[in-house]
Amino acid sequence: MGFSFWLAGLRSFSKKSAFSNALRNSSYLKKFQFSTSQNNLPSTIAEKCKTQFFSWSSSLLPLALAASAGSLAFQSQNIQPSLCEPSNLDSRKVSIGRKSSTEFVVKGIHKEVTQELIDELKAICQDNMTLDYDERFYHGKPQNSFHKAVNIPDVVVFPRSEEEVSQIVKSCDKHKVPIVPYGGATSIEGHTLSPNGGVCIDMTLMKRVKALHIEDMDVVVEPGIGWMELNEYLEPYGLFFPLDPGPGATIGGMCATRCSGSLAVRYDLTRLMIGSEGTLGVVTEVTLRLQKIPEHSVVAMCNFPTIKDAADVAIATMLSGIQASRVELLDEVQVRAINIANAKNLPEVPTLMFEFIGTEAYSREQTQIVQRIVSEHNGTDFVFAEDPQAKKELWKIRKEALWACFTMEPNFEAMISDVCVPLSHLAELISRSKQELDASPLICVVIAHAGDGNFHTVILFDPNQEEHRREAERLNQFMVYTALSMEGTCTGEHGVGTGKMKYLEKELGIEALQTMKRIKTALDPNNIMNPGKLIPPHVCF
Repeated sequence: MGFSFWLAGLRSFSKKSAFSNALRNSSYLKKFQFSTSQNNLPSTIAEKCKTQFFSWSSSLLPLALAASAGSLAFQSQNIQPSLCEPSNLDSRKVSIGRKSSTEFVVKGIHKEVTQELIDELKAICQDNMTLDYDERFYHGKPQNSFHKAVNIPDVVVFPRSEEEVSQIVKSCDKHKVPIVPYGGATSIEGHTLSPNGGVCIDMTLMKRVKALHIEDMDVVVEPGIGWMELNEYLEPYGLFFPLDPGPGATIGGMCATRCSGSLAVRYDLTRLMIGSEGTLGVVTEVTLRLQKIPEHSVVAMCNFPTIKDAADVAIATMLSGIQASRVELLDEVQVRAINIANAKNLPEVPTLMFEFIGTEAYSREQTQIVQRIVSEHNGTDFVFAEDPQAKKELWKIRKEALWACFTMEPNFEAMISDVCVPLSHLAELISRSKQELDASPLICVVIAHAGDGNFHTVILFDPNQEEHRREAERLNQFMVYTALSMEGTCTGEHGVGTGKMKYLEKELGIEALQTMKRIKTALDPNNIMNPGKLIPPHVCF
């Protein structure tokens, strides 16, 4: 829902309050439409919600200012004065998200879905719903995440319109049955788990481009369309949507999780959407700001003896004023995985990949400047490509990096870190983390959106071995705490879900989390909107 500004602090580095960056207007989200469970919003919010369309420059400002004291005094007859655990959950049985929790299976309390609700959903969705176990199991297990839950959804529905979504949410709210929005299923922090059962709302049938305004350079889309599909549609018009998370991600999910990608170094994703992760509403329509496809681009790649040298070059490049659209770092283990997966013969050393855009002359000039920077920092084998197919092949290797990792241990799971620090601390963070990772018995891979301070580690582990699980968690926690000590964040782009909740109090403080809980309770008093995600269960107000 549109009130997802409440996690504004997560990707910035200000510790003032949860609302410290709520005033930063969206760069690429122009309007946002949603369905929520609360028909009668508290008066404090209702004045800001006279329409389902939100222009972030006008709608966020008043509400953010109202929260600047660090707390909100919402009044509603349906709201209890103090809530710690969701009302339909037994706090003694919920362990994920608690401080120091290392469990990977999310527990919850299953509430039986009545035949009355099933009949209502059938009347709304007709044949676009299923009770099939295999389909429900598929929707209850994230495709790219080791996270699991004790329950799966009881019903999966496939709405085709905003009206159907609205009716589904109202019916579930009436029966107090949880709902979990579902898009491309590419998230990795357990966002789409259904620990309490309930109704999974699969948005993939809502994938229309509703309007394209070429002169205004924006597009109105439904949430189920993928960013890759959208860019294929836009290409003949010379336009593109400049965010590129994992293949398969949909626009609705990208909004909900505040996604990023390799282009975030130039097109700042924190201003697209500050993700409420389905805990406040269901995205039904998004208006996105577009960019012209660059006239020319150059992709470059170079090697380094150490990962610190590579990180130092990424920092030096950004400080030089070069407007690189991508700066990606891969360690030697990641390059080895790429070689295995793609039958390549790349040098297995720390590697940087760049993309420079603009006019042909400008792109080439940027390339030459960076080549000089590379040579001053022990870099070698600087190569670049301008041929469209060659460039596509280079970025394909980077985009498929996660899948390449599994070729080294096909039967293992991956725990993926997502820390982010101010750029000046990136080299130190990566160096300290790399030392710890190399000393571990587990296979650990480093990938970074180096121009943006965002650093990932893929930690491969056997989920059936307790010592593997604990070692993976120890490494992840080491990197999170190290990033936080450098004024960073536990999640640069992957969101919170169930996996990162336990770090939020240390990062944001209990007062900010209590404010978030108040907003959640005001907008979703029956706690049906993706319960058990994002806000740690121990938070009270």
